[in-house]
Amino acid sequence: MSYPIFDRSRLIVKPLSERQHDMDLSIVLPADADVPLSSDPNLKTVAERVRAARRRGSAVILMMGAHVIKVGMSRFVIALMEEGWVTHVAMNGAGPIHDYELALVGASTESVARYIRTGEFGLWRETGHINEIASCAAREEMGLGEAVGQAILEGDFPHRDVSILAAGCRLRVPVTAHIGIGYDIIHEHPNCDGAALGAASYQDFLVYAESVYRGLEGGVLLNFGTAVMGPEVYLKALSMARNLARQEGRRIASLTTAVFDLPPLSDDFSHEPPKDDPRYYYRPWKTILTRTVADGGESFYIQGDHRETLAGLYRRVREEA
Repeated sequence: MSYPIFDRSRLIVKPLSERQHDMDLSIVLPADADVPLSSDPNLKTVAERVRAARRRGSAVILMMGAHVIKVGMSRFVIALMEEGWVTHVAMNGAGPIHDYELALVGASTESVARYIRTGEFGLWRETGHINEIASCAAREEMGLGEAVGQAILEGDFPHRDVSILAAGCRLRVPVTAHIGIGYDIIHEHPNCDGAALGAASYQDFLVYAESVYRGLEGGVLLNFGTAVMGPEVYLKALSMARNLARQEGRRIASLTTAVFDLPPLSDDFSHEPPKDDPRYYYRPWKTILTRTVADGGESFYIQGDHRETLAGLYRRVREEA
């Protein structure tokens, strides 16, 4: 070994009972909650595309950042899965962490500003158990999302009803986790095996690519609040899927993409911003809204809080079905 490495064995890892949580079950909304709904007219069109895709048997893939969970929208995602509107959910690495903590202790999220000062940020004993689940998943050639979902579904998790991952296992709907090593708090822990995490998450990537290959022609790609993982994983998987489809004499081009996020963007996504425009580096625009639908698809951008846009989409899909 050429360079010295950090000694993780010296870390003090505390129980979750000693952490001050920034959100708990009181924030998690029921799917029939009376919440303000987004009035964006594109919601109606996207809802129509979701219904049309499911009628023809095509996929509806929902990619999401962990903020969707943190603002209390887990039950809406679960309802979309239960009712057959969403056929695949893809999370970043933080998604399973918040999902796991909520199912276990009914709370999640810590103040970075508070705990980084004392070197306690992320070092919570129960959350680190996800690393052991990942190691088992790698040995069994199982995806990380499925392994964590199965652990929640079969283990002592008092609040498993709010777990998107457990719902995926229960319903046999893939929920995949797409990690970047060093991004997530469980990577701090002494029991973290980077190779196992990578193997389990790569298995999830292949599951995701298969969903794109098998079902995205005529389908819908929904991206809720993931500005890096969502566009980048989707881009690579779509290239793989189109490579095989082309060999078979078919195309994956007639699809709908929709990005749901907070930044104000242009109304014209027929072309990407120029490189001297800072918005060029906002991946959802150039990847999801422009480049991957340039040869036959259509895209929509819906700005707003996830509590309003996700609830609005769910209601429109159901009410007009």
